[in-house]
Amino acid sequence: MLNIANIAKLQGGVQLYSNVNFQINPGEKVGLVGPNGAGKTTLFRMVIGEERPDEGQVHFPDKLRLAYFSQNVGEMRGRTALQEVMSGDEHVAKLAAELKEYEDKLGDPDISPEMMDQVLIKMGDAQTEFEKRGGYDLETRSEEILTGLGIQPLDHHKKVEDFSGGWKMRIALAKVLVMTPDLILMDEPTNYLDMETIIWLEEWLKTYKGAIFMTTHDRDFMNNVVKKIVELGNGKATVYSGNFDYYVKERQVRRDQLQAEFSRQQEMLSKEEDFIARFKARASHAAQVQSRVKKLDKIERVELPPEEEVMKFDFQAPPRGSDEVVILKDLKKVWVNSKNEEQLIFQNVTTTIMRQEKVAIVGVNGAGKSTLMKVIAGLTPATSGEARIGPSISLGYFGQHTLDVLKAENTVFDQVRSTLPEASDGFLRNLMAAFLFRGDDVEKKVRILSGGEKARLVLACLFAAKNNLLVLDEPTNHLDMASRDILLEALKVYEGTVLLVSHDRHFLHGVATKVLEVDKSQVHLYPGNYQFYLDSKKSKR
Repeated sequence: MLNIANIAKLQGGVQLYSNVNFQINPGEKVGLVGPNGAGKTTLFRMVIGEERPDEGQVHFPDKLRLAYFSQNVGEMRGRTALQEVMSGDEHVAKLAAELKEYEDKLGDPDISPEMMDQVLIKMGDAQTEFEKRGGYDLETRSEEILTGLGIQPLDHHKKVEDFSGGWKMRIALAKVLVMTPDLILMDEPTNYLDMETIIWLEEWLKTYKGAIFMTTHDRDFMNNVVKKIVELGNGKATVYSGNFDYYVKERQVRRDQLQAEFSRQQEMLSKEEDFIARFKARASHAAQVQSRVKKLDKIERVELPPEEEVMKFDFQAPPRGSDEVVILKDLKKVWVNSKNEEQLIFQNVTTTIMRQEKVAIVGVNGAGKSTLMKVIAGLTPATSGEARIGPSISLGYFGQHTLDVLKAENTVFDQVRSTLPEASDGFLRNLMAAFLFRGDDVEKKVRILSGGEKARLVLACLFAAKNNLLVLDEPTNHLDMASRDILLEALKVYEGTVLLVSHDRHFLHGVATKVLEVDKSQVHLYPGNYQFYLDSKKSKR
């Protein structure tokens, strides 16, 4: 169905990859993985024709129905959410217009029998195609998908321009799903989605009969949807026939085998080169030496791929602090909107977070998770009640807009220096190297950094400050899977207290020892890990 043949691509004079070959068959669900900068989005753009490969070709049948979801939703305005989604399938809209035209012609009292027969034949073909493409239930499907993605029926007729950027993403995603194409390309579809919506989308994709080619940093989402992995890395593509967990294991097996083969070859080469060096000056061994030289020239050398660079966190034990780290008593928060109307976010919140607890704060988007974190961090005042931290507690905060406080004209080194003015240059360079800022990277201006690089820079400053309480609101948003796993392992052994908001289930399963759920203006404590929370919710249904 989709055939990628001998693709090569240069970007900025640097070879992204060459000789890339793989195919996606009808109904296959395929994941695209690789480190940030490996060229995943570029590959998608070549498939949809926005970019061209330098070598090779992308081939698919002319009649293949293809849809692409990316983080760039483009301009959407002038329609309601429902109208926008229904407009996604241009061919269905065209067929609907044709059917209306045929109906008008058939309603003409002066139409001739011959013309009527011609119109009926054309109308029959159009109706068959319209039905095949789901035209008759397009509105119903659009409503179901919008609701599944968290946009409630009351908002289906709200103008698109009145939605925020994150909600526009959902409308753009619904617009792709409702087309029911033969192949959907999806670039980070779970960004800006809450947990309930991610799970709904996961189930929708699992039962979808078309093919899917997607990239995501959400490990559980990838693992539960795809059955095949294409890995981009080290300038090539490697295919694995299994889900993400299989890929991780098989990749290590292949690397171990390659390492063993490399070691055997190096041992053989060493012996041959030693023989040549010892006997090359002896006429009696000239024929043997020449034979072995030719043999070595013909051998295809085994090459080991370079080790991937990942972040390495090494937490120094923070100061101990008090046993009671965060104390909340009868906490209430109300926002006042532009119309001077009060909106209750939460109330009657009374709980205590103890030393070394790692608490996940969960709830649907808009429930108040980030607001609760900001009240605890002292970034916004409580309407009433009390939110305080215990004695000798040093709080470090990572929020959804923390990246905005970086100074655009600072270099990476200047930014870290401004946060840790007393640290030596050597310490700062080691810190930056641990967060993958090495060599000339430390002289990069903040304004040219990617989202992932900015996140790493903020985390570097935060984790070096010896805080014994970390309040982390979506710290994984811009990190690739490898960096998420390293952060996860670091937080597991961190000796301080953690409050965490994340929509990454793999991350929550690995970190959380307790769960606070913000739901319908109430906050409920679940005194167990994330699986305990899920089981408790299921038992209440």
